[in-house]
Amino acid sequence: MPSSTATRAVRIAAVHMDLGAGRRGVDMGPSAIRIAGLAARLTRLGLDVVEGGSVYVREPEVCPVGETRVKYLHEVLACCTELRDATLAALDQGAIPLSLGGDHSIAIGSLAAQALHHRRRGLPVGLVWVDAHADMNTPETSPSGNIHGMPLAVSLGEGVAELVGLAGDRPALEPRHVSIVGARDVDPGERERIRRLGVRVFTMSEVDERGIATCMDEALARALDGTAGVHLSFDLDGVDPQFAPGVGTPVAGGLTYREAHLACEKVAKSGRLLGMDLVELNPVLDTNNRTAKLAVELILSAFGKTIL
Repeated sequence: MPSSTATRAVRIAAVHMDLGAGRRGVDMGPSAIRIAGLAARLTRLGLDVVEGGSVYVREPEVCPVGETRVKYLHEVLACCTELRDATLAALDQGAIPLSLGGDHSIAIGSLAAQALHHRRRGLPVGLVWVDAHADMNTPETSPSGNIHGMPLAVSLGEGVAELVGLAGDRPALEPRHVSIVGARDVDPGERERIRRLGVRVFTMSEVDERGIATCMDEALARALDGTAGVHLSFDLDGVDPQFAPGVGTPVAGGLTYREAHLACEKVAKSGRLLGMDLVELNPVLDTNNRTAKLAVELILSAFGKTIL
């Protein structure tokens, strides 16, 4: 049956941006998710669905790349600023914001909004980041200069000052409330930053050894300890490519179909979901909208859908 979130409104924002990624196509992800029936399925779950419209950016063909260590910075900054403001408005109206990507750099905007909103009550925000990658590079450590590999570092206060500043006078997140689940492709610079900051990373090796249920329980305990609640940022490449082929940066050996669902179900069961990002769906690489359909099912699980 639906969790307590079913009594609340869900505000959907579609963010059509692939400038943060190294491969075209994820800007079409929100449309594919909508085609897969997201709004109707959320409504049937008992939620009040509010369409928040779309955030668009110019295509890379007409945008200057800019500094190669942090590509398309001005366009990404503008997009994340627009998403931050829309997410703040949703939170101020008592809705749960759901951001559809688009590449994972959009989380800079959604997390900045969560931080600014809950900071008014003196509460930090917890985060569970499901991803094959840590996304904790900075321009100095990034092998590619693609901003979708930097959003978690930015949200923790490291990286480009303009992006960090979207959360105000201090970082959006505190490392002690942050966990990454499903990581299996981490760059050397990210490893150093993870150790230094103290972010908890549940690698796929640990998930294999200890089980997704235990790992999620510990991640949620960390995210909910003295916080306003948990934001779930779910990159579809956290799921194994055999279940989610339509992603731009697939990495073998990811979460199974059921592990991914259980991760989302655990968040719903906590009753303290603050918001969600669902990102990196690339319909160009998908088969019969299969990954988009999975995206809808995972969102439903995070918002309270259960088997019985």
